[in-house]
Amino acid sequence: MQALLKFSKAVDWLNRQVGKYVIWLILASTVVSAINAIVRKAFNVSSNAYLEVQWYLFAATFLLCSAYTLLNGEHVKIDVLYGHWSKRAQMWIDVFGFTCFLLPFCSAFLWFGVPFFLKGFYSGEVSSNAGGLIRWPVYAMIPLGFGLLFLQGVSELIKRLAFLMGLIDDPTHKQIEKTAEEELAEAIQKLAEEKAAKANAA
Repeated sequence: MQALLKFSKAVDWLNRQVGKYVIWLILASTVVSAINAIVRKAFNVSSNAYLEVQWYLFAATFLLCSAYTLLNGEHVKIDVLYGHWSKRAQMWIDVFGFTCFLLPFCSAFLWFGVPFFLKGFYSGEVSSNAGGLIRWPVYAMIPLGFGLLFLQGVSELIKRLAFLMGLIDDPTHKQIEKTAEEELAEAIQKLAEEKAAKANAA
């Protein structure tokens, strides 16, 4: 179990890093959307490539950060009875859910998603829209995203079992810390302050 807990810790670290950096794609998508709107209004020029880049970035953010969301327990839950049961009962429900639903669901998407990506990659499939982009980069997000989610599901399963065995504290307990959105906002503010300082120095 100690080896499995080390594996779980490594998976948690990986998805924490992915979430930390992939969230910047939201800013990139916003910038692309703004530029596209300005160019269309000011010069009456538009391109399907701009629109497709936006949904490529959104798809990458949604899929690659799904594991990060699971790590932080932020997925939407419909809690009718779960919250009223004991912590051990909740852990057994999680073990059942991860084993019977999440991991098989991710496995199915990997089973079908990898060939789907490879087909698009080798064929060089391009969007049917005028000026559209190649499709395989966004297809790659399917196996990557569900692969990370599968690993995180295994990590969460290990932690639940370790808790039930009395080896670790409650893995669902949330420590009060900055969210990825707060970290992103602080990073943007820091960049703006650095640019302002350079401009004043010049």
